[in-house]
Amino acid sequence: MKYAIQAAIFAATLFGSMGAASADSIPGMRGHDHTGVTVPDMKQAVDFFTNVVGCKKAMSFGPFADDKGTFMQDLLGVDPKAVIEEITQIRCGYGSNIELFKYTAPDQKDATPKNSDIGGYHIAFYVDDVAAAKAYLEAKGVKTRLGPLPVKEGPAAGQTILYFQAPWGLQLEAISYPDGMAYEKGAETVLWSPKDPAK
Repeated sequence: MKYAIQAAIFAATLFGSMGAASADSIPGMRGHDHTGVTVPDMKQAVDFFTNVVGCKKAMSFGPFADDKGTFMQDLLGVDPKAVIEEITQIRCGYGSNIELFKYTAPDQKDATPKNSDIGGYHIAFYVDDVAAAKAYLEAKGVKTRLGPLPVKEGPAAGQTILYFQAPWGLQLEAISYPDGMAYEKGAETVLWSPKDPAK
């Protein structure tokens, strides 16, 4: 009987700890803090984000390198001789931050991904009026794509979108959904939105 109780306690402890190890989220995770983007020219990138998009520079720091060991590879998964010349963090209205990196590395590739490429990405900014955003961007000489495109069907109905590009090819998007999106009616989880940051 004593061994049966000990076995039950052991099993409960083992399976209980296994349940804790396979938690539903990273312990203490609160939300998206920033997106990091490597840029070819820091001055150009900061100028674009601050003087065209309307973000604000918060801080810059660096450089970082390890010319004797593998610190950069161990920490960041890059070539051991990679150098981060500068990191600049910017804030864009209500939302998570953007962290800009200026790297040099022996194996550095210069290949800006398309949205359809694996690993491709874009950064979206919520705006009140996508048509006004397009007119403003084009007046600033920014390359825009088809749009404003209103989404009228499906769960994303209510959105209007427009893709545009930074001078070095980074894909960006202007998006608006002033009356919400169709999926929100009865949704258990709604997407965070900078138009209502506390929600």
